[in-house]
Amino acid sequence: MSTTTEDRSRQAESPLSDPEFRETLRELPPSAKLVAKVLEDARPLSQGQLAEESLLPDRTVRYALNRLEEESLVESRYSFYDARKQVYFLVA
Repeated sequence: MSTTTEDRSRQAESPLSDPEFRETLRELPPSAKLVAKVLEDARPLSQGQLAEESLLPDRTVRYALNRLEEESLVESRYSFYDARKQVYFLVA
């Protein structure tokens, strides 16, 4: 699989490449680390989408998101597609 220039620049911009971000993430539970990794592609996802992509139960994803939000590693906003849902993304 080849990596395009766009893919490389996206990876370079990832908050997961920031040492301070990684150090904070290191102290969190494995579920929070997995959720952060799923969010790494910078595409905002809902809690349900995160559960589907990470294969974690909804309750575990909610706990992981709460921990990530407490540490200011993740933020949320209302979805443009469905204003009843919130989507989550990593904070750069």
